[in-house]
Amino acid sequence: MDTCALVAASDFNSQQFAKMQDAGAFDYVIAADAGYAHVRSVGATPNLAVGDFDSLGFVPADCPIEEFPVHKDMSDLEIALGRAAELGFKRIVVFGALGGRLDHTIANMQLLARFAEEGLETIVVGLDSVMGYVVGPGLLQLPSGHTGTVSVFSLCAESQGVTEEGLEYGLEDASLSNRTTLGLSNELIGKPASIAVRKGTLAVFYPLDCLHWL
Repeated sequence: MDTCALVAASDFNSQQFAKMQDAGAFDYVIAADAGYAHVRSVGATPNLAVGDFDSLGFVPADCPIEEFPVHKDMSDLEIALGRAAELGFKRIVVFGALGGRLDHTIANMQLLARFAEEGLETIVVGLDSVMGYVVGPGLLQLPSGHTGTVSVFSLCAESQGVTEEGLEYGLEDASLSNRTTLGLSNELIGKPASIAVRKGTLAVFYPLDCLHWL
């Protein structure tokens, strides 16, 4: 098994989840607390539900569960990510982690960066965009034939050797810090594009229709 979908409680792209589920993109689905309701809303049942279930309001009875106390030091999504890693998945596709409360979004971005740095391919699906991670030395490639906005942010004090090719504005061997807007709002121009980093961790936002590994 390679790919695990994690569904958290924030804004849920039900159409994209259903499309990927129907295409057989997921080997396993873990719902984190109220993410269970999102999964059930598209007629699917998770393989596992985890969390304290305070947001959901009840404990699911139609799938395996791992219930945790409300007073704990990890978010439900962090528990779900840890479980996916323990099960040996190499690719994690996360839904319901962007949007809603800004503090939750920031926490999720930081949390997911940690798992990307630990070697998991981490893809976060929002309502109209995708967030991926590039951990140095690493490369993210986007296919040709697309337009739309690409934004690149350093999630550490300094990401070195950042190179962006095939976009309206190129970068070559640049340094990005987490105190700059230099990587904000670049544009795809229909060509194959790539974002590389030699050292550090980048979060890359790109259009939803660039999901090309299915």
